[in-house]
Amino acid sequence: MEYTNLGTAGVKVSRICLGTAFRAGPDDATCLATIDRAIDQGINFIDCANAYGRGRSESLLGQALQGRRDRVVLTTKVRSAMGEGPNDSGLSRVHIMRQVEDSLQRLQTDYIDLYLAHSVDPETPIEETLRAFDDLVRQGKVRYTGCSNYPAWQVCKALWISDRRHQTAFACCQEHFNLLDRRIERELVPLCLAEGLGLMTYSAVAVGLLTGQYRRGQTPPAHSLWARREQHLQKLLTPETDRVIEAVCTMAAAYGKTPAQVAIAWVLSRPGISAAMVGPDAPEHVDDAVGACGWTLSQAELHQLDELSAWAVAHGQVI
Repeated sequence: MEYTNLGTAGVKVSRICLGTAFRAGPDDATCLATIDRAIDQGINFIDCANAYGRGRSESLLGQALQGRRDRVVLTTKVRSAMGEGPNDSGLSRVHIMRQVEDSLQRLQTDYIDLYLAHSVDPETPIEETLRAFDDLVRQGKVRYTGCSNYPAWQVCKALWISDRRHQTAFACCQEHFNLLDRRIERELVPLCLAEGLGLMTYSAVAVGLLTGQYRRGQTPPAHSLWARREQHLQKLLTPETDRVIEAVCTMAAAYGKTPAQVAIAWVLSRPGISAAMVGPDAPEHVDDAVGACGWTLSQAELHQLDELSAWAVAHGQVI
């Protein structure tokens, strides 16, 4: 496993981040085995959110980390609805302070390494959110703060407010990024590089499109992720998209790698990217993701992928 600093922060994280949404719905034993495999493979960066399974993922992660909590950099998020009440969602001080206690209890820990605002809350002044985050850092319940799914201008505003008020500033952003969606390269990546923020990305294989399983004009495999959404899948598999997939598959065959490993390796090659987050649902999926580390594509291959996916900078696919 390879490690790097999270932006200019001193903490070091693995280049592969384990996402624990477990969207395919594996049973508890499989989830725990997947977390175990990730830690055994050297992954020390683990992402979660209170909304994943309405607390289930945090609870499973809490079980898995008993006796080895200090070996990982633990991330969780707040913003999504966790109840039916008017204050059971959002980024208000009330909601944040309630949810951090619930997350700490489920995670069976007394601190969170990186606490992220899961998305923008247009109904709460960002000043209120940042003050609550700063208080959590001062209380020792949170080490670093950050945001997910924020436009660059909102990140910039948050940094300016924190600087003006001498409060803890965001240390990291979490965003969607892959060969089929490179929109963050326009503004967010340059901002993170300039201000020293870490950048952890998700959906490196574009919800499976970059695994080579799905090709333009072909029926998706039975029981696969896209088998029940074939009409939408064919809309996504444009000629431009298929050319990117074809190149990824060709490079994978040349290196004896999987297409997913090539797609992740490309993400890790990009400037400003601290870690690529993966969402395995079984231990063997972890092994595949880790295989993206320890080698690099050639400059010519990186240039080819950049050229083939250049359109994704302006209008990346929203999947």
